[in-house]
Amino acid sequence: MATRKSGPLDAMVGTRVRMLRVNRGISQAALAERIGVTFQQVQKYEQGANRVGASRLAQIASALDVSVGAFFESSRVGPPGLNSPAHLLAEPGSWRVFKSYARTPRPRVRSCIAKLVESIADRTSAPKATVARPNIVDLDTVELGERRKFPSRG
Repeated sequence: MATRKSGPLDAMVGTRVRMLRVNRGISQAALAERIGVTFQQVQKYEQGANRVGASRLAQIASALDVSVGAFFESSRVGPPGLNSPAHLLAEPGSWRVFKSYARTPRPRVRSCIAKLVESIADRTSAPKATVARPNIVDLDTVELGERRKFPSRG
């Protein structure tokens, strides 16, 4: 008898479920209620820990107002890479950051936002590692109420 372990395709489908759910502003609990499972089961689907059957996938597609094919568009066999758009947008809070960034019209402000996020990520992902980056605010030394002076636009 064949085993029914989840595989890379299940992880990709789960990532798509999460991305579409977050994009529509639906919580795991609300999706779970719509499809008749617990929110923990939705978590397992999204993490690729549990396989999603065909009928359940159809229920999820209906609840998210997409076609079943939306879970497989531009799919490739193999685990989604850490830098794939689907993986990045499936991370909690990433969609909010992306939408806020997209609403920012000034290129210089966008650049500062990108540098700030990179600086925070560097500090939290590699403890005790120091990376020399010019013009990056050291978040540990900024006092509340302190304003940083930016060079004037010439």
